[in-house]
Amino acid sequence: MRAVVVEKPGTHTLTTVADPTPGPGEVVVAPAAVGICGTDVHIVEGEFAPTPYPIIPGHEFTGEVVALGEGVAGLPTGTQVAVDPSLFCGACHFCAIGRGNLCERWGAIGDTVDGAMAEYVTVPAANCHRLPENVDTVQGTLIEPLSCAVRGFDVLPRRLGDHYLIYGAGTMGLLMLQLARAAGAASLSVVDVNEDRLAVAARLGADATATGADALERPGGWETVIDCTGAVPAIEDGLTRVRRGGTFQQFGVAPSAAKASFSPFQVYNDEITIVGSMAVLHSFGRAVDLMAKGVIDADMMLTHRFALTDFTTALDTFRAGTGRKIQILPGA
Repeated sequence: MRAVVVEKPGTHTLTTVADPTPGPGEVVVAPAAVGICGTDVHIVEGEFAPTPYPIIPGHEFTGEVVALGEGVAGLPTGTQVAVDPSLFCGACHFCAIGRGNLCERWGAIGDTVDGAMAEYVTVPAANCHRLPENVDTVQGTLIEPLSCAVRGFDVLPRRLGDHYLIYGAGTMGLLMLQLARAAGAASLSVVDVNEDRLAVAARLGADATATGADALERPGGWETVIDCTGAVPAIEDGLTRVRRGGTFQQFGVAPSAAKASFSPFQVYNDEITIVGSMAVLHSFGRAVDLMAKGVIDADMMLTHRFALTDFTTALDTFRAGTGRKIQILPGA
């Protein structure tokens, strides 16, 4: 089969590798569409520490079940699925207390084992979720990032009538925006340096947008401030915008060595809660349901589609900040 292989940091190629075969409890999926994520860029550049090389990337994907391993039932060939890439060991302390996203041996399809930038990929049958009839395979690639956003909301107060400030109008910022709207936000403000992305945020329900928070009017600050950029300047600015008694969420992925400054006195005196959110936890199935319900405007989110042969061009498009969600169609 054809596959994109990242041979080592900074080096990737489209090549031919052996077709995968499913083991017990596994299925082979023919990916129909695969979303490109910032993590994929980090993997290609050698900036995602858990990654072994060589590896086939791709963790946001949908496709068709084409082969079954021993013991698999209820998932016949031909089934259209979205695949939760999470791989938890099930035996460590964090798995035992229901916090698999913090697993001591955490792994993920496309991040630590071969993923979906290929004509076929082997996955655990238990990770496959049937696509609802009204969600096609192209739209379904948003389910994985949406499941991360749902996990983010699990650790937020989610009070009706809160005022939200979101840094970043990329894929994750726009998903958080739409979830906040559905969760009963009183107002939604979005900051991004890319004015084209701000225009999309406004179309998706943002009440106010700006290239800097100083241009927004919210006396006293916002009850909920979410960073979806991972950029230290945005994080440091966002921490100063939280209303007394409010919550700041670090959702964006910053480089592991990044350091941000904040006022400990402000956190103490204003009783500010700071929370993180890591990947997916008991949220993939709910993301499937939210997609079926139409909570997310998938057509607005999806802008670019490339063949497997154009993986490099797709990466360059992502790096340039052009468009919104970029996809690879392995069968094209």
